[in-house]
Amino acid sequence: MAKQKLHIRKNDKVMVVAGREKGKIGTVLKLITKKEKAIVEKLNIVKRHTRPGGKAAKGGILEKEAPIHISNLMLVCGKCAEPIRVGKKVLEDGSKVRSCKKCGEILDK
Repeated sequence: MAKQKLHIRKNDKVMVVAGREKGKIGTVLKLITKKEKAIVEKLNIVKRHTRPGGKAAKGGILEKEAPIHISNLMLVCGKCAEPIRVGKKVLEDGSKVRSCKKCGEILDK
């Protein structure tokens, strides 16, 4: 199966547009392309009960970020500072880059 193309990449600033975290902004830490989900820094925090041993030496209740579906996230433009739709542009050198549909700012550096 071919790798899914997503409009969001690692280290992008995104806003949650649906769910209990609606309206909050965070940075993408990890993408799960097969499930079309992303883990966003300090958003969608869940509690996990763990037993002592293994990697986590201490047991107890740990708080960590849970994945959010890509359809519930929108990219935030650095220039507009608003959630935007992503467009594609071809530069003079032939490379394809992501751009802001509102202001035309190039998102890929």
